[in-house]
Amino acid sequence: MIQDIEINTMEDLFNMVSEQEYREDLGRHRNLFIYRGEPDSSYVLSTSLRRNCKEKSRILEPPMLLNFTKYAILEEPTIERSVWNQMILGQHHGLPTRLLDWSFSPMIALHFAVSENDLEDMGTRDSVIWRIDIHELHAMLPRNYREIIKKYNTTVFSVGMLREICGSLEQYDEDMQNRSMVIIEPPSLDPRIVNQYSFFSIIPTGMESGGETIETFLDSHTKLTARYIIRKELRWRIRDMLDHQNITERIVYPGLDGLSKWLGRHYFVRN
Repeated sequence: MIQDIEINTMEDLFNMVSEQEYREDLGRHRNLFIYRGEPDSSYVLSTSLRRNCKEKSRILEPPMLLNFTKYAILEEPTIERSVWNQMILGQHHGLPTRLLDWSFSPMIALHFAVSENDLEDMGTRDSVIWRIDIHELHAMLPRNYREIIKKYNTTVFSVGMLREICGSLEQYDEDMQNRSMVIIEPPSLDPRIVNQYSFFSIIPTGMESGGETIETFLDSHTKLTARYIIRKELRWRIRDMLDHQNITERIVYPGLDGLSKWLGRHYFVRN
């Protein structure tokens, strides 16, 4: 079930960013939540592949990845070795894929929830942060996938782990159907992935076809999924707080592009 939680005050916000549970086995506060921030609370969870290719996603995905690999090999000579590397590199550079971006950091998700292409929209609509639990989702995986997790004594898949058990998109779709999905931590291709504390969920095509959606799956099969609805009146207050904590475009997008975005917003004059 998807739980809606309203963020009406800064105190409500603190509860979200500090919701780690105490683990007696570690003597530490830890969880395996990952977060996704969106500037519009009416946003529907969907992959860029589905939004771009609609009902032809299954047909168009293989040739799109094939052509991406063919042209990208000059910059990344090892890209042919794994479809998962192809997909992650493509997603990182704007290629429509079946990957959905998440962050282990609620503060990074907050950044995306209180950012707009047109900053005049900041006060006109509520935004949202999605939260899912890796443990809960991976408990639904087929047995052989769960055994790989146990073999490596970890909780999140790497490219190497997934390649060991599944070498093709067709096999992945057959294994997952519309009943489960893998959460993968990408290799540190560049500082942007590191700074954003990035994770991806690999969405099987069966979860976005025939009337199925990612949200209906989460609502029917999970107990810990939440949507934090951030009221529009609070968005600028949170934005200013994040700037004070150095959670800005300059950090999220290292380089001159991020620097320029940050400075443009820093000097933005509100009406």
